Amino acid sequence: MFVRFLALAALMAFVSCEVKADDPVIDPVPEETGPVASVFTTSVAGQRMTESEIRLGKPEDAIFYKVELSGETFQQVDGFGLAITQASCFNLLLMPSEDRTAFLKELFSREEGLGSSLIRVCIGGSDFSMDEFTWCDRKGMENFGVHPLDEEYLFPILDEIFRINPDVRIIGSPWSCPKWMKMRENGSGDYDSWTGGRLNPVYYQDYATYFVKWIQEMERRGYPIYAVTLQNEPLNRGNSMSLYMPWEDQRDFIKQAVGPAFRAAGLKTRILLFDHNYNYDDIASQRDYPLHILEDADAAQYVAGSAWHNYGGHVSTLDKVHSRFPDKDIYFTEASIGTWNYSFDGCLINDFRDIFLGTLSRYGKGVTLWNLMLDDQRKPYRPGGCSTCFGAVTISSADHSLKSIVRNSHYYNVAHCSKVLQPGAVRLGTKGYSADGLTYQWYRNPDGSNALLLLNESGSEIRVNFVTGTASVACRIPAKSIQSVIWGK
Repeated sequence: MFVRFLALAALMAFVSCEVKADDPVIDPVPEETGPVASVFTTSVAGQRMTESEIRLGKPEDAIFYKVELSGETFQQVDGFGLAITQASCFNLLLMPSEDRTAFLKELFSREEGLGSSLIRVCIGGSDFSMDEFTWCDRKGMENFGVHPLDEEYLFPILDEIFRINPDVRIIGSPWSCPKWMKMRENGSGDYDSWTGGRLNPVYYQDYATYFVKWIQEMERRGYPIYAVTLQNEPLNRGNSMSLYMPWEDQRDFIKQAVGPAFRAAGLKTRILLFDHNYNYDDIASQRDYPLHILEDADAAQYVAGSAWHNYGGHVSTLDKVHSRFPDKDIYFTEASIGTWNYSFDGCLINDFRDIFLGTLSRYGKGVTLWNLMLDDQRKPYRPGGCSTCFGAVTISSADHSLKSIVRNSHYYNVAHCSKVLQPGAVRLGTKGYSADGLTYQWYRNPDGSNALLLLNESGSEIRVNFVTGTASVACRIPAKSIQSVIWGK
């Protein structure tokens, strides 16, 4: 027995990179030369996408704190990104052209930057546009046409993004239908306001045509529309541009008009339901909003999945959604930071846990957050919109220079996922070590590379060995940090 103990001790000493008297050995001895894993770390202590390397070890040398693949596979991931609002475009266009190009390459280039691959675009105006508008503000679909504000602000930025990364996918969302399509909520008459109101069933066919024409025009210009939601925050009556669209209206609009219109036009654009909060804004009649629509086969045949925000409720709502309709996809489409909730440290950790890892662990296919860029006065925004929101980055209103950009927590959340997960990455099942404060997810990219998303909420460094049949990766995750890792096939 004593001889066996000595043999085990000798083996542990051989495989250790660092031996501590009070700490079990966990790090395999790597080859002096050979393949490495790239590691990116952002921490409360001050690291910001700090890059380092881990030399791969032998799988048989990883003894302690080991995580392996279980053989299960889950969903494919489309990507991660931010909303290209007109407010973001306004600020981007004030940058010197070379600064703007450098920043957009940093965000979207797969070769030179983060490789962000999913963005959200407003269909018409929003609370972060230069005015309230749609593409058909005069009554009658014969008056449909591109709005000058999108010509001025949105299209130049999209042109540059698609030159950098032609594979970016767009999710489009309207904040309101044209005003002439609105009625009072009780149906008693017309409703001449951008804020609130309800879509009049008389105009279901016209509004379906509006969506088709918007998608066709965007795609004609080189901006393929991967998916649309039919109403941003359909239970929010109070935004500067808004429309109350209860689930009954969305169901009927889909099956009577927009679904058949998409099919007749041969559109591949996916329809996503809801696009609002986990708690359904505490409106009892609207609880389980997307589930009611999916229970209707005539509507569900046109629907790809649902979209979610986190301004109320908890990500665990998605458990029920996936359980009931596992064949329907899930996307997270909006969250914001601002004066009401922001600290870099808290938002970095909490949003990575709940929005990113929380959505992905519940079969989510992608995450988009709100404004890409606002200035240091949180502008521009519309009267009645959000005057307290921050962008994922803040730029100086004095000079709009690249060097003035402050990268906020949402930038780093998106950066960590985009940098290591390629579109089409598959989430893999794992088994093995766990620890308080530790969350991890393992992915296989289309090119065969492995990727990890790691979160350490604890106050101490956590070590984990991720082991495949050909290699082990001995990760050290600093206290209160997020980390992403990628290595070869």
